[in-house]
Amino acid sequence: MYVDPPAPKPKGPHETPPINTTGPLEDPQRAWRFNPDYERLVVAWQTVKPQLDELRTVLDKAYQLATSPQTWDAPVGKRYVEDIREWRNRLALYRHAVLTTISDEAADTPRWLPTTANAPHAYPS
Repeated sequence: MYVDPPAPKPKGPHETPPINTTGPLEDPQRAWRFNPDYERLVVAWQTVKPQLDELRTVLDKAYQLATSPQTWDAPVGKRYVEDIREWRNRLALYRHAVLTTISDEAADTPRWLPTTANAPHAYPS
């Protein structure tokens, strides 16, 4: 079983952009916008994770039913249990790969981007 990597954080309702002036020539009034690429990663995580959770739940239920002594009364049942176990293992690997890819990409993507204008905007872009 794998532990899920950290999820990309969605923009909070009162979150403000970073204010970091690197020197006297840096304009402290620089406008920032939330990175749309980062937002897509947040949406991808929020879309994929519930689906992966549902698949895991369904396979776990099928595995529990298959391993029950009341379900199988023939030797062929062991083969089906092994198949379901393999599907669960593959799903765990797939889940870990997908979520890790999204998490790693989010870690490498800046949350905020400076806009080309040096004045704050009345409406977020």
